[in-house]
Amino acid sequence: MPVSPVRWGFLGAGGIAYSSLGPALAAADGAVLHAAAARDPDRAAGLAPAVVYAGYADLLADENVEAVYVSLHNEVHRQWTLAALAAGKHVLCEKPLGLTAAEVDEMTAAADRADLLLVEAVWNRWHPRTREAEQLVGDGAVGTVRRVVARFDGGTPPAAGNYRFDPGLGGGSLYDVGCYAIAGALWAFGWQRPTEVTARAELWPTGADLLTVAELRFAGGGTAEILAGFTGSAEQRLEITGTTGTLELVSPAYSAATEPATLRLRTGDAPPTDSTWPPTNAYRLMVEEVSRAVRGEPATLVPLSQSRAGAAVLDRIRAATGPTT
Repeated sequence: MPVSPVRWGFLGAGGIAYSSLGPALAAADGAVLHAAAARDPDRAAGLAPAVVYAGYADLLADENVEAVYVSLHNEVHRQWTLAALAAGKHVLCEKPLGLTAAEVDEMTAAADRADLLLVEAVWNRWHPRTREAEQLVGDGAVGTVRRVVARFDGGTPPAAGNYRFDPGLGGGSLYDVGCYAIAGALWAFGWQRPTEVTARAELWPTGADLLTVAELRFAGGGTAEILAGFTGSAEQRLEITGTTGTLELVSPAYSAATEPATLRLRTGDAPPTDSTWPPTNAYRLMVEEVSRAVRGEPATLVPLSQSRAGAAVLDRIRAATGPTT
């Protein structure tokens, strides 16, 4: 008997829902958008759900909704993830899952108690290039990792009034794009905890970070350079250097979707070897894998332990740069 599609509900109808998750879910196998809720019901209706709600709590009370996608401002991810879990819904929450490791711990404990799925929507981790890179590094393709350069400059600064300017809403470049670079460094080092973190930040007048640069040091002497910014350079770089070679996710290292994605391996004096994937909607892959997991089928997910590791590094970088409010 065919498995029925998972009935999804969207909390929020902002830019990411319109540009990425809405189209991904519409194209995904095994998923359907049953409901959407937004402060502006017309925005929610624009996602073409079966049901529109003006209140988030109203959507969570809908017994037909099985899984919820949280795409609200960063500072309320915890609040509405906990509310969705309490309502018996599986949750896919936009990154960063929590603003602190303590928030991630609280949400993880709530999901465990409810026996429900909770996944951070770091969509690039489902891209086949990222998965291949993780596998190659884990299998020793570059030897022992010694140095990682992980940079994500978000390109054009946000428009005036955007929540990214407001530290009270969880704004700033570190939360918005830094989590991609941090995850790249951590998986390259096998999810070790860094032994030392140093960092500096340049702030907008609002107090949110325009640019954050950090260095992570790991046991054995390995280092990772992290850069997160909205300076306009549009740089995306992930380069992993080990004792026997270098692996590069050719730019764009994190947001490849509408263009081919190339992985470049250099070992010794041999010419570099490129592997290239056609344009791939990793948002769709994420929705499909999470939907499979909701149905109890084998699925590829980003473990909460990895989300927690990234949040812990965010904590340490923020502590090293000082308060942003």
